[in-house]
Amino acid sequence: MTAIRVLIVDDEILVRSGLGLIVGSAPDLEVVGDCSGAQAEDRVTALRPHVVLLDIRMPDLDGISVLRRLRALPYPPAVAMLTTFDTDEYIGTALRAGAAGFLLKDTAPEQLVHAVRVLAAGGSVLSPTVTRTVISGYVEGGGPDAEASALTRGLTGRELDVLALLGEGLSNAEIADRLFLGTGTVKDHISAILGKLGAANRVQAAVVANRAGLVRTPPRPEA
Repeated sequence: MTAIRVLIVDDEILVRSGLGLIVGSAPDLEVVGDCSGAQAEDRVTALRPHVVLLDIRMPDLDGISVLRRLRALPYPPAVAMLTTFDTDEYIGTALRAGAAGFLLKDTAPEQLVHAVRVLAAGGSVLSPTVTRTVISGYVEGGGPDAEASALTRGLTGRELDVLALLGEGLSNAEIADRLFLGTGTVKDHISAILGKLGAANRVQAAVVANRAGLVRTPPRPEA
């Protein structure tokens, strides 16, 4: 089995070393390099990692700018933003720019390893407290949002069912179990939903679901 290639981008050498030891301890993960923000684009082009763990706050080149450069590459890797703040003001900006996840730097080692695997498989990951921040920050203010509701009008009935459960924070397997579908079918529905909504990842789709009033159960955080 081909190892999942990971690049760590952070301005602090000790942080890069620590994350590298955790990620590299998993037999199916390979840390192909680490660097500062200014070097990230060149290193990604040269090393072709599947996943990049990117610090959101760096002095030489901030994480949002690096993210936008990486997303503009021909074959962009999945990028998870790293932060020490669960209420970081840049969370929304990073997700809109195409970040596939947002993780606290004190995330437990086993959760970090799991997150890398999810990212490599095309999924999205958020630390639990970050999930609450994202959803509440987008949907606070009352009833359904007209713009979000308009986005969902092109979805089929089944896609709306899937989107509503996605908004609750359920995994593909849990959605499949709830709707009596195969996981492959759920994955196909989610791909179609992302395309129709113009969402970069399932986190953005979950936000739309909540803003559109499709979610009746409070979002369940998952890392």
